[in-house]
Amino acid sequence: MSGAAQVALLPGDGIGPEVIASAVEVCEALCPGEYEFEPQIFGGASIDANGVAMTDETLAACRAADAVLLGAVGGPKWDSTDPSAPRPEQGLLGLRKGLGLYANLRPVKAIEALVDASPLREERISGTDLLVVRELTGGIYFGEKKRTDTMASDLCEYSVLEVERIARVAFSAARSKVSSIDKANVLETSRLWREVVTRVHAEEFPDVELEHVLVDNAAMQLVSTPTQFDVILAENLFGDILSDEAAMITGSIGMLPSASIGNPDGPGLFEPVHGSAPDIAGQGLANPLATILSLAMMMRHGFGREQQASAVESAVAAALACGLRTADLGGDASTEQATAAVLAELA
Repeated sequence: MSGAAQVALLPGDGIGPEVIASAVEVCEALCPGEYEFEPQIFGGASIDANGVAMTDETLAACRAADAVLLGAVGGPKWDSTDPSAPRPEQGLLGLRKGLGLYANLRPVKAIEALVDASPLREERISGTDLLVVRELTGGIYFGEKKRTDTMASDLCEYSVLEVERIARVAFSAARSKVSSIDKANVLETSRLWREVVTRVHAEEFPDVELEHVLVDNAAMQLVSTPTQFDVILAENLFGDILSDEAAMITGSIGMLPSASIGNPDGPGLFEPVHGSAPDIAGQGLANPLATILSLAMMMRHGFGREQQASAVESAVAAALACGLRTADLGGDASTEQATAAVLAELA
């Protein structure tokens, strides 16, 4: 790739601008001049400025970029039960759809330095190293929605093609096993999901172990024996819920990065799993580590720069091993201090 890599920067709302600033600082310290960041207004901030969560201009800028790095969106300011009111999350859903990003990758690893920060016992979580592969552009989030004075409905719909392509991502990422999550005892979409995943496994990935797990059982197993999982494959809603639950293994949702990929000719989207935390916005208390780790995922999955990604991840792990703890991890380190600790390890 010639010249600096072009990254569309979407700080978003709440603590988003703060954690994004930390990631940019880390990036520029590690590899100055290799990435060029172009900020764009997005989410609630865009609703305030433009009346919509994502303008056509912002989507065009993201499509033209080599990667997209997002902070967080949303907050009570824009919460409404009015179905016609714009919501920050509409921008996120529209961005994923507009960029053709159908696969969300959320790694969950028990960091030895943080086992005391998890509400789960050390013997349950020690050694956990799993990946949640979540389908991102189908299912109930994108189905037809209806609302009257006396009822409401959301259509959950999946095509064979949508299930095939996300299944291939999961099997390709697996080291040994894929746990496919569904509710096939109740839902017709889950029965289709199970049939298609089973066929893709038999025809294309017979050397990878496949198990089918009902979503309620998976939720229980994830907190009782998370080490049994390698890759968790789930549809949009189930994957959203289970990946947030898995955050408790790391001690805080402030530790989980993610990558959204799919279109081989377009940019990927890289973002922390956590929300905008408006209650602590502007106070310098946000944990920037999930966003910094999302930067590492951008380097690896967006640009194939494994050495850079590993350097960032190692610096985060070393800072934690040296005692770095933000408030969500039971400590008192500020956003600035957390960023400085990672920078010190990189140096």
